[in-house]
Amino acid sequence: MKKILFALALLGFTFTQSQTNPKIYDIIDAISEERLINDVKALADFGTRHTLSDTLSDTRGIGAARRWIKGQFDNISEDCNDCLEVFYQQDLVKKGTNQRIVKDVMVVNVVAIQRGTKYPNRFIIMSGDIDSRVSNPTDFTSDSPGANDNASGMAGTIEAARVLSKYKFESSIIYVGLSGEEQGLFGGQGLAKFAQEKGWDIVGVLNNDMIGNIKGVDGVIDNRTFRIFSEPVPANESERARRARRFYGGEVDGISRQLARYVHKTVKTYMPEMNPMMVYRLDRFGRGGHHRPFNDVGFAGIRIMEAHENYTQQHQDIRTEDGINYGDTFEHVNFPYCKKLTAVNAINLASIASAPPSPKNVGIGGIVQPSAKFSWDKVDGAVGYKIYWRDTTSPSWDNSRYVGDVAEFTLDGIVVDNFFFGVAAVGKDGHESIVSFPSKIIR
Repeated sequence: MKKILFALALLGFTFTQSQTNPKIYDIIDAISEERLINDVKALADFGTRHTLSDTLSDTRGIGAARRWIKGQFDNISEDCNDCLEVFYQQDLVKKGTNQRIVKDVMVVNVVAIQRGTKYPNRFIIMSGDIDSRVSNPTDFTSDSPGANDNASGMAGTIEAARVLSKYKFESSIIYVGLSGEEQGLFGGQGLAKFAQEKGWDIVGVLNNDMIGNIKGVDGVIDNRTFRIFSEPVPANESERARRARRFYGGEVDGISRQLARYVHKTVKTYMPEMNPMMVYRLDRFGRGGHHRPFNDVGFAGIRIMEAHENYTQQHQDIRTEDGINYGDTFEHVNFPYCKKLTAVNAINLASIASAPPSPKNVGIGGIVQPSAKFSWDKVDGAVGYKIYWRDTTSPSWDNSRYVGDVAEFTLDGIVVDNFFFGVAAVGKDGHESIVSFPSKIIR
């Protein structure tokens, strides 16, 4: 009888693990296109949100915009019984720091923290940029509505907060509007330093920068594809880790790349109509985004954005030339698409915040053997673990095996030379951690 009960329990758990979580579909359905429209319009109507623009007016400039954003977070917090900690985080950037800082400026971020019930100091972050610009990056007075770049990402961040604040998660979620992006990624630098000083355990940053355009400058129209940019390995990795890669691999398996794969997998599971496109690059060619300052100090971070950009609507003075309407104005934003990418973020925030932490000290062995061996430190709250593997040329984790509540396992018949491997922790409701790539060798 005990064997039968055990078999039934195992079958039930396996069935549970293979199913999707209804909560995630509810989150997708709750994202409001109407609220996104209203928020992008409100942000664009501040005229300009240039980092160096007016801070005193109630209707124009970055000061009015950031106070409005804080007000939105405050209202969300009030609706969820003060479930958000809302505050400004700021740093003074002196004139001449670079060519785009033509006067002293206080770079102010707006932060809203939804504390986790079990891991209050473990964070997954969604960010949007507050600031905007026109053709001349030092022109802080001309109209610069920045509807797509980046009111779309900021509105998406606010909307994710509205929806996810109705739920409780084991880990904390941070929703943040970052300033100073167009002047040199100063807001991200400030918050990354602040996080280090506070000892925050940041497991990932989802930087949203332009999530509302579907028609590219090349004429391609695509309302399903989006890009996930991620760096291959941490910028601050040790020399020892770099040398080890020459022998054991892992050139494309850093923590940011694992975060990108997690987003890809979650979207393919819950939003199969979407086409997540992983780009093996920190950002667009020769360009930058606000995930980079977090990468610089060793935090995982990726950029989520539209697949097809229209450069006539980016960083442009508002004008009409040769029949082309230049400028980043409200009418160019595609809100059904913006809604989809907001949902992409929300379901990944919820999934990561619902999952146990990733396993640490993952070891791998099997040199000159017909099997691959693994060990790892057990994670509090995990009911089991899943080993993933893929061809060395594959971008995604294509194969997996759930191995139960153990701290070591051997995959028989799998030659370690031919694949890359990783281990994820699995929670009681089936949510998985981000995959951990092996960090040591089992002899």
